[in-house]
Amino acid sequence: MRPLQVLAVDDEPPALEELTYLLRGDRRVGRVLAAGGSEEALRLLEDGSTDAVFLDIRMPGLDGLELMRVLGRFAHPPAVVFVTAYDDFAVSAFALNACDYLLKPVGPQRLAEAVRRVAALIESGGAAPGGPGPEPGGPAAAGSDSVATHARSAPDRLAQPAPPDDRIPVEAGGVTRFVSRDEVSYVEAQGDYVRLHTRGGAPLLRVPLAVLEERWAPHGFLRIHRRFLVSLGHVEELRSDAGHWTVRVAGGELPVSRRHSRELRELLTRWAPRPGPGGRT
Repeated sequence: MRPLQVLAVDDEPPALEELTYLLRGDRRVGRVLAAGGSEEALRLLEDGSTDAVFLDIRMPGLDGLELMRVLGRFAHPPAVVFVTAYDDFAVSAFALNACDYLLKPVGPQRLAEAVRRVAALIESGGAAPGGPGPEPGGPAAAGSDSVATHARSAPDRLAQPAPPDDRIPVEAGGVTRFVSRDEVSYVEAQGDYVRLHTRGGAPLLRVPLAVLEERWAPHGFLRIHRRFLVSLGHVEELRSDAGHWTVRVAGGELPVSRRHSRELRELLTRWAPRPGPGGRT
């Protein structure tokens, strides 16, 4: 099979740069184009030579799902792989015949699997994006990697527990570093990114703070401010000064909003870390 011609679309420059870097590192991929939004993407797709679009969902103007519906009206639409920080659009994406749905941050292995699915879909002449799924038993229904199979299984897969995230892959400049969740003393929101503060550094991760708040709550992390999520096990001191609360974490002070102060005080008095493997806490 000839090398794939792909287009990466994301309105966040760091995320777009990382995605194009990873795509260029896959031997099955030839040309990689980049677009910072849907309008630019449509211009680059005019010649019809693109095999697949790796597409963010939340973007200004035409969002990813809307763009996919437009692509479905092309004479020869490309395959679509969504690359997003939000998991609540997966069912809609698969209903539109998305080839795959990746959650940021995306590692090289997971992206390679998406590229493999794109290649398999193109070879099998699978269903176009943006339209109704293929009929059961049709050409695209053959094999476990068909779009129809993914669309039918999407609700079931979303209902399953999320994979363990006690080791977080953080990618920068083509290097993947694994950060243990236990090392994280607090998390700071920076737009659609978060910064994981550890003794060894403060890597940036493409995921909203609200997503980590939900995922890490059972592991002793608490939202104390609109910008901060803190590990209770790393809190060194809780202080009140004229009604303004702060916590000392990793040698620094963080503000505690009034609405979170009572819950924080209560949890700190009764929270204890659960033993890890081999009795480690």
